[in-house]
Amino acid sequence: MSEQTTASGEALARLIQWLRERHAAIMAVEREALQRLEKGDVPGYTEKMREKAELLAALSEQAKPLLAPLPGEPRFNLALALERFSGSARTALQLKSVFYMSALLYPDDHKKGEPDNLLLFIERVEREGENFA
Repeated sequence: MSEQTTASGEALARLIQWLRERHAAIMAVEREALQRLEKGDVPGYTEKMREKAELLAALSEQAKPLLAPLPGEPRFNLALALERFSGSARTALQLKSVFYMSALLYPDDHKKGEPDNLLLFIERVEREGENFA
């Protein structure tokens, strides 16, 4: 294995670990939002949904240093995919739509207990590695 391949694999592993940590933080905020809603704390729910959207909105920018060591095509494809998550979150924030914020990461037909789109993305990055397209 070449040095470049090893460095690239290590960079990808760091990115995946970071994405898993970001995902856990986003899910923790979402759980807290739902707990607040269950208690009837609508302003608290709204605050936490905004926090979730802000975390997602920052994802693509925060990932740039982790993407930098990767080769051109995988770096571009991963950056584009992360920008889709961030762009949707920025739109939700601009619209100030709590409904849109709550729906971030979930397809229309999502069922409770199924993985969200960010987790599916992370798992795909793990499977495809530098072949991510």
